[in-house]
Amino acid sequence: MLGSRGLNATGVRELAKHAGAPLGSVYHYFPGGKAQLAAEAVRWADEQTAAALTRSSAEGPAAMIRDLLDMWRNTLLGSDFRRGCPVLAVAVEDLPGDDTAPRDAAVFAFSAWSTHIAAALRAAGLEHAAAAGTATLVIAAVEGAVAMSRAERSIEPLEVVGAQLQQLLSGLGCPLRP
Repeated sequence: MLGSRGLNATGVRELAKHAGAPLGSVYHYFPGGKAQLAAEAVRWADEQTAAALTRSSAEGPAAMIRDLLDMWRNTLLGSDFRRGCPVLAVAVEDLPGDDTAPRDAAVFAFSAWSTHIAAALRAAGLEHAAAAGTATLVIAAVEGAVAMSRAERSIEPLEVVGAQLQQLLSGLGCPLRP
């Protein structure tokens, strides 16, 4: 729901109804309410994405990025462009109050994904700083392309970013598509 509606438009009551769980149970397991639920949702999305990146890592950075693009292509097309990245949704919205756990989880997730990609780029021969910068560029480009694809209700921004990343990686000696 966070990836579709955003943080502020997603309520605990709606989440409970969507999950088919009694509201009291939700608050029992998530006494921190919406902030805790959002942070846990971001952690779950982080774990899923990190697992996908790890599965592809043996094939190198190009495979990791290809699979990341494919994951988002499938998500966007499968949801008719209604679902985006819950990590980005949490990163760009504020919750009332002082609870920074959701945003902290988003910062951690973006950093973890960049770290996975940077490690693969280093293993492919890039220097540390170049690998870190390229990994940050990849995550920012893909996240931006997902947001643009949703706004335009078109896969074209993701395809354009994929093609540009292919050129970038080819120039670095890591072609995106074999």
